[in-house]
Amino acid sequence: MTRNTRARHVRFLRSGWLLLLVPFLLAGCDGRQSVLVDGGADARILTDLFWVMLTGAVVLWIGMNGLFYWATRRSPAPHSQRMANWLVILGGILFPTLTLGALLVYGLTLMPDLRATGDGPVIRVTGEQWWWRVDYTRDDGSIVTTANEIRLPAGVRSTFLLDSKKVIHSFWVPSLGGKMDMFPGRVTEMTLGPERPGIYRGQCAEFCGESHAWMAFEAEVMAPEAFEAWLDAEAAPAVAPTSAEAGRGAALFLSQGCGACHAVRGTPATGRVGPDLTHVGSRHSLAAGRLGTSVEDFAKWVANPGAWKPGAEMPAYDHLTDAQIGAIAAYLEGLE
Repeated sequence: MTRNTRARHVRFLRSGWLLLLVPFLLAGCDGRQSVLVDGGADARILTDLFWVMLTGAVVLWIGMNGLFYWATRRSPAPHSQRMANWLVILGGILFPTLTLGALLVYGLTLMPDLRATGDGPVIRVTGEQWWWRVDYTRDDGSIVTTANEIRLPAGVRSTFLLDSKKVIHSFWVPSLGGKMDMFPGRVTEMTLGPERPGIYRGQCAEFCGESHAWMAFEAEVMAPEAFEAWLDAEAAPAVAPTSAEAGRGAALFLSQGCGACHAVRGTPATGRVGPDLTHVGSRHSLAAGRLGTSVEDFAKWVANPGAWKPGAEMPAYDHLTDAQIGAIAAYLEGLE
């Protein structure tokens, strides 16, 4: 076997291994946080933009490298000055300019659709360290506050007012639309038009500190009537404890000073430092996507928040007994 033959075999084997990796790479294109699985008009527009831009990039790459290959491999003999000038003008200037110009024009034509005015609910989202404060403005002007998840009606365009407390965050639900940065002292606005009911995952897309990777949230798209029913329930005060253990937990929650940071509407707890916990038991996750919402998950979080989210401002309650922490967890899990 000659050296050239061996080299071709090696290149073939390398290509084969790359082809075997393709299914694994494509597996990452699915799921509730994939930009290629659209749940609304905005994500669909961005998906189309991605494929058009990718096609343009491939055409440009093939054209430029094809020209380079022809000039150096297929026709390596010296070229005339006239030919060299035309190669530079056509291949180095005209072809890239027309290709990139067409892509730019196409991208700009999509902007009005992505910036369309919202006709649905107005939702203010504030980036905290490291969680999300969410305020819904109702038709009567009242505010309904929740945390670490958003719920949206399908078929209407919701308006988001985005700001931040201390550092820059970035609000992003890949399956619903593009991202928008959140700045301290400045409100930025974006709209999203979800269409397909389901639960999607959002994430802070700007490095914001120790627990940036754990600053996620759930975005549930609901039928309009289901959304209105949920918002009415979310506006109601907290339910009273239904068991003796949850009752003990409620008393401990207040006596341990939890109400100084957290609000539970309908109780003496009126804090605004941490997330509103009025209906925390009905949420899809705890601690901005870090844990579930079982009694065990609540107990883990109350005992030592820093173990699950480094840099969390909530203090650990490891001075309490397991029974006391379990009682508080039972109370929180019952807040539906």
